[in-house]
Amino acid sequence: MLDFNNTSNWPTFFFIGIPGLEPAHMWISIPFCFLYLVALVGNVLLLVIVRTEQNLHEPQFYLLAMLALTDLGLSLSTMPSVLAIFWFDVHHIGLDACLTQMFFIHTLSSVESGVLVAMAFDRLVAICAPLNYTRILTHYTVACLSGAALIRGATLLAPLPFFLRTFSFCGANILSHSYCYYPDMLNLACGDVTFSSVYGLVCVLCTFAVDVIFILVSYMKILGTVMKLGIQDRNWKSLQTCACHLCTVLVFYLPLISLAVLHRYTQETSPILYTTMSNAYLLMTPLLNPVVYSLKSRQIQAALRKRFWAQRVVAGE
Repeated sequence: MLDFNNTSNWPTFFFIGIPGLEPAHMWISIPFCFLYLVALVGNVLLLVIVRTEQNLHEPQFYLLAMLALTDLGLSLSTMPSVLAIFWFDVHHIGLDACLTQMFFIHTLSSVESGVLVAMAFDRLVAICAPLNYTRILTHYTVACLSGAALIRGATLLAPLPFFLRTFSFCGANILSHSYCYYPDMLNLACGDVTFSSVYGLVCVLCTFAVDVIFILVSYMKILGTVMKLGIQDRNWKSLQTCACHLCTVLVFYLPLISLAVLHRYTQETSPILYTTMSNAYLLMTPLLNPVVYSLKSRQIQAALRKRFWAQRVVAGE
């Protein structure tokens, strides 16, 4: 049973899990565990393949490895609280732990958005300026783009935990997700949260909004370049890689935008809808990214087949 009466000096927050399905949480944990396992194995496998296969030591695959590393971080950030709810019926979390989880979730989400921008830039140069690709997209450039995404996310989002620590929490402190989410926690704070809310909106505009605009402009430029070419001259292999990236962008941004809209512009939304969108936001992206690239990238497929047959040969010996 949950005890929502918090009398300690440090507030405790409570996760509600999936409202109305509390008796079935143990059974619900089975698909969640499976999805987390697939996400972890898939992203680790991508990292191993990019690390060990020499023909994958190219900028686009280094960025893919960075994406897989970020997805691993997101999965590991949410997995403890999600599985604690469904496995052990533990619904509470302390303030410091909640703020730590919130910081990593938002920072890694920002980093992933920045990596998606870098991947769009990679495709832009590959298709619109192929002769200059090796000169522009060097290992140093990839390192700078990845570092910039990390520094931007950490710098912009570092103040969020400190903002929340300045508030008191005087209600039941019931969170609407299975993890700590800044707008969710801000709604529970007592006092004037105008500045904190505006700063959170500025962070969204400076990261996700700017990134979406850059990605859209990049693909408009790519599409314009491709349409100017004759059918025989079009690089269908590059367009297939672009399709992989677009699928990744949609998988990441659609749940993110939907969740942000639900928090800011809807007052009476079904708790089950909140739970569904929040889990889709942080679980489906790490799960589907390895699947999308494994199905669409011929180089990844070839590396997987090579590793699979090598394992079979070793096992046969």
